[in-house]
Amino acid sequence: MTKKIIRTDKAALPVGPYNQAVAIGNLIYTAGQIPLDKQGNMVQGAIKEQTEQVIQNLAAVLGQAGSSLEKVVKATVFLKDLNDFAGMNEVYGKYFNGPAAPARSTLQVARIPKDSLVEIEVVAYV
Repeated sequence: MTKKIIRTDKAALPVGPYNQAVAIGNLIYTAGQIPLDKQGNMVQGAIKEQTEQVIQNLAAVLGQAGSSLEKVVKATVFLKDLNDFAGMNEVYGKYFNGPAAPARSTLQVARIPKDSLVEIEVVAYV
């Protein structure tokens, strides 16, 4: 199998030595996405606004790889504060719901890059 690097200017470019996503076979592994717009500016607002931007970034990266949010099989959500779970979950549920929703883990972490409130990474298939 060959490793394919996924990169799009429709989402924020990496802020370090990593790629937006890597594809191996028919699986796509995204880097954690934080609420940066495609110009690299932090989205202002609370957890709902930041989660919306993160999911838009994931959709753009997956689209570049020939996949979509509907093909996500696993999501990992990192929250700065677990008290934001309900707000994040409300937005997340607009995109991932029903019997086809992916498996998910949600964790509170000490700090997220750029002091974001949320970061999400996913595994999807093509």
